[in-house]
Amino acid sequence: MPGQSQQASQANQRLEECIRLCLDCLKLCQQCATYCIQVEEKGRAKCIQLCLDCAGVCAVTAELMSRNSTFHAQACGLCADICAACAAECDQIGGDIARQCTEACRRCAESCRQMAAA
Repeated sequence: MPGQSQQASQANQRLEECIRLCLDCLKLCQQCATYCIQVEEKGRAKCIQLCLDCAGVCAVTAELMSRNSTFHAQACGLCADICAACAAECDQIGGDIARQCTEACRRCAESCRQMAAA
């Protein structure tokens, strides 16, 4: 059935895109956390913690999606929540790396919400 084949292909493309966005977010969260540690300014502890939490959940979520785990939708829901929290915190920090992290978190959160709902 051609319709089912096309739907499966689209679902696979969405899955691959979500994995890519999780990995991009993981990288930028690690960079942002490292930057916040290096500048040693007060008030960055929450940002560092959220960036590390976000990087960790993005890694696990990408892994679960990569192997088509039955738990990947649940992981995507959690990932979306943590990414949204991280984006909100990094948005307050300012600077180029925090802006990049905020944008990556927002993209990942949106994609993960869609995957969790699928």
